[in-house]
Amino acid sequence: MDELKEMVRNYVIREYLEDGDDREVKNDTPLISGGIVDSFSMVSLKRFLEKKFNIQIPDADASPEAFDTVDSIAALVKRFQK
Repeated sequence: MDELKEMVRNYVIREYLEDGDDREVKNDTPLISGGIVDSFSMVSLKRFLEKKFNIQIPDADASPEAFDTVDSIAALVKRFQK
């Protein structure tokens, strides 16, 4: 697994799964449509990614679809990296 995807996956598990939540988060696990990440959490995840990678993700590109899986989040970050 590439480092970007692993970092995103670990962040989601650490920040958004309760202790004892045994759901497995894979690269293609639905995060928003699966109820792991809500709209407020999506905003905090966007800010985390912008700080961590020194990028700006335009609000128009920060859609629920773009944040629904680790794979789609990684693709979004790669798109805005210089």
